[in-house]
Amino acid sequence: MSNDTTSPSTTPTTDAGADAARSTVHVVLVPGFWLGAWAWDRVVPGLRDAGLEPHAVTLPGLESAEADRAGITFEDHVAAVTDLVRSLDGDVVLVGHSGGGMVVQHVVDRLPDRVRRAMYVDSGPMREGATIAPDATGADHPIPAWDELAAQGTSADGLDDALRAEVERRAVPHPAGVASAPAHPTDPRRHDVPVTVICTSIPSDVLQQLIAAGQMPAELPDTRDVTYVDLPTGHWPMLSRPDDLAAAIAAAARG
Repeated sequence: MSNDTTSPSTTPTTDAGADAARSTVHVVLVPGFWLGAWAWDRVVPGLRDAGLEPHAVTLPGLESAEADRAGITFEDHVAAVTDLVRSLDGDVVLVGHSGGGMVVQHVVDRLPDRVRRAMYVDSGPMREGATIAPDATGADHPIPAWDELAAQGTSADGLDDALRAEVERRAVPHPAGVASAPAHPTDPRRHDVPVTVICTSIPSDVLQQLIAAGQMPAELPDTRDVTYVDLPTGHWPMLSRPDDLAAAIAAAARG
């Protein structure tokens, strides 16, 4: 309405709208290296069916193979998701896959009071100074061949030939300045935000052993509330087990 007067008949509608906004749970889906919002296409319907409001993100520089990535920084990626979170009314759950997990970690670091839960899919929050791809240089960090990914420990289990072909066709080089950026969280309140880790290529018990032994630079031991969910498949569960991933995200988001 254009004035400040609200008639009695419209008050219930206004209150109902405000209550609906407060009860809405937004799920922000941040893809990993080389992927855009399209990677979540098979997951989004299950989240909507669960009554959630999904927002799949394409990060700066990942719009297309022709996009200019030379000046894209990790800060640009964090700012893009931070701005989205600030624009939403209602509870916010952040979901980060692979390299998108470090983005989610830093958004939580910026907005610890705004995030209901952070979820990491075959990923996790990283220790200060840790880098995902320290050797990435130039403007582009292209996706390796499947045999190279396997040699690096990245499992393609669950991807048939058609899904592999889809990844090859749609993958975009990651901005090298983002891939090589170190983690630098600063607000200790991030440890108060509940975390769910969805373990796909590494079982949860093995993951915890690796972290405890210092073989993975994750700061999960500092997080006060961590839940581990096992979803056995490869590194891309949004493609190999999308319905099960949607169910796991929905259960955690509503929990």
